[in-house]
Amino acid sequence: MAFNKYHICTFILLAICAAFILTIAQRGEPQVIKTNLENLPMSIAGYTGEKDSFSEDVYDALDADLHVYRHYFFNSTQLSLYVGYYGTAKGGRTGHNPYACLPGAGWGILQKGTVRVFPSYYPKGVDVNFLVSSKGEVKNVMLHWYQAAGTKILASGLEQNIQRFIGRVLHNRNDGAYVQVSTITTLDDITPLKNKGAGFVQEIMEILPHYWPEEQ
Repeated sequence: MAFNKYHICTFILLAICAAFILTIAQRGEPQVIKTNLENLPMSIAGYTGEKDSFSEDVYDALDADLHVYRHYFFNSTQLSLYVGYYGTAKGGRTGHNPYACLPGAGWGILQKGTVRVFPSYYPKGVDVNFLVSSKGEVKNVMLHWYQAAGTKILASGLEQNIQRFIGRVLHNRNDGAYVQVSTITTLDDITPLKNKGAGFVQEIMEILPHYWPEEQ
């Protein structure tokens, strides 16, 4: 069979992919040597934090290398922060999906969309996921996103998968974190809490890169 330019290009591409896969396989899995995220400040943007914890079955289900779960208070506002960090050896991505987990726990989804925030390393802003769910009279107002390489903000699992591939090929590292800021309310107008949550998210994004875990 005669080879044309298409066949030659395809062969070269497959050879390059095979070389990448072989190189990655030979590197081995990096291990987390310093988690750092547990040292996130207990005082952020005027909010004072208190540590909290989940039950062991929740931790087992999340299966992260590190969990940070806190409640931050300012006057009458409480914002809850959760960070689940997954090192390269764990695949860099959580199996937690709020759009599935919340209905499974009896929360009905009322709204979902995105909110744009402006950390300094994203001058044009970056979108994070916004979700409102309810159970009876109680509403859960939540903003969540994935973070990788310290300063990569990713709104979807697809974006994170692309970043994981790039990170593994270039740096032998595809760790990441799922980050969530939420608050509970019985108020009908959730706009003020949405705005406060977005402001707090922006502060968290500024801080996280300075406490990003170390692998080797």
